[in-house]
Amino acid sequence: MSKIELALVSVTDKNGIVSLAKALHGFGVKILSTGGTARTIRDGGVPVTEISDYTGFPEMMDGRVKTLHPKVHGGLLGLRDNPAHREMMEEYGIKPIDLVVVNLYQFEKTVAKEGVTLEEAIENIDIGGPAMLRSSAKNYRDVTVIMDPVDYGVVLEEMEQNGGETTLETRFRLAKKVFRMTHEYDGAITRYLDSVKP
Repeated sequence: MSKIELALVSVTDKNGIVSLAKALHGFGVKILSTGGTARTIRDGGVPVTEISDYTGFPEMMDGRVKTLHPKVHGGLLGLRDNPAHREMMEEYGIKPIDLVVVNLYQFEKTVAKEGVTLEEAIENIDIGGPAMLRSSAKNYRDVTVIMDPVDYGVVLEEMEQNGGETTLETRFRLAKKVFRMTHEYDGAITRYLDSVKP
């Protein structure tokens, strides 16, 4: 992997996100972000590009569609050492996204609330977040993925020690963590849906 140059940050849990963004900015990393996360980062004094400005499409359908776009997933899944992938990325203006920081809508907290409706539960099923996490984890050779704020410090330390890069071992460990977590997330959704009627 080469130096991290472009990060996509979209989090529900915003604890520590401004400090992370400041540290990334200090490494010269450019940041793409969505809605509330972009506002938090900008209010913290760090330059950020809205994902809608990058893709050319607004967030739409009450926020249901924001990151499900080829310029996002092409940037995550494109193999950097594959000339055909690189050529296609250049043709369509797809930038390689080197770091993804995403955590999900808190589905389990939502359905634990007394009186929660099925409609409220459904709206708290994250689609774009797991898709970005899984795309990033699949391409762990080229992409560092963080879904847990606990790992912010580990990644920043590696970047400090390795000229802005992370190690393959860390990227693989973080990828495995993603697949374990998305499996658990889907399990929680399934258990809830099995307990209710439409």
